Amino acid sequence: MELIDSHAHIDFPQFAEDRDDMLERARAAGVSTLLAIGTGPGPEKLDSALPFAEQHDWIYATVGIHPHEAKEVTSQHLEELARLAQHPKVIAWGEIGLDYYYDHSPREAQARVFRDQMALARRAKKPIIIHCRDAWTDCLNMIEEHWRPTGLGGILHCFTGTLDDARRGMDMGFLISFAGNSTYPKTQNLRDVAKALPLEKILIETDAPYLAPQPYRGKRNEPAYVAEVARTLATVRDLTPEEIAAATTGNFRRFFGLAQPASLAASGLKADE
Repeated sequence: MELIDSHAHIDFPQFAEDRDDMLERARAAGVSTLLAIGTGPGPEKLDSALPFAEQHDWIYATVGIHPHEAKEVTSQHLEELARLAQHPKVIAWGEIGLDYYYDHSPREAQARVFRDQMALARRAKKPIIIHCRDAWTDCLNMIEEHWRPTGLGGILHCFTGTLDDARRGMDMGFLISFAGNSTYPKTQNLRDVAKALPLEKILIETDAPYLAPQPYRGKRNEPAYVAEVARTLATVRDLTPEEIAAATTGNFRRFFGLAQPASLAASGLKADE
């Protein structure tokens, strides 16, 4: 079974002591491709995901500033992001968006930095990875105004909105990604959305080290556990985990125009296994 983890923070300190082993476990679990999210600890380290993408042909990277750190952003940070976005292993910009749950940065600052990064992503011709929490109306309205005209689309990461929110995102060229929280007993609403969406619009992710799926809940999450998300979505859609894995893998590769990594063949794993 070939899997893609479309969103993981593998640079985070939670992996400092066993990062290599964690990546090996991901490979053993069937993860053939991983998107390392480059928001890192904040604007002081904007290239946090790039070393992993440079070291491994199966890992790609993003660059971006999370809405939590919007209040810290300067013009120099934005200039540095524009430069980093030209790296050949950077395939998307993010995660960016709005977070009204924690409000670590003033909402005005979040909106400004979100808008500025969409402008830079447009110039770089990179799709965007959206973080949205308790801000769906404002976030989708901003995407409608500032991003939809680009036609570049993106990913609504760790989706927590309604079916209408998902449909609005899909209409603007976005894929909908489900994380470990979709496996929790109290999130039937997310499983209902996952059941209703077209299969070709769905991705799976871990958001590691956060949101470990139900069998590992309370522990550190890691990319190998993306298989649990596939199993949950398979159950709600009356498919096999292998069918969900194949569909979401194909969706990711088509969206980003990626071929299978050379190391996939070397590992002996075939796309249809």
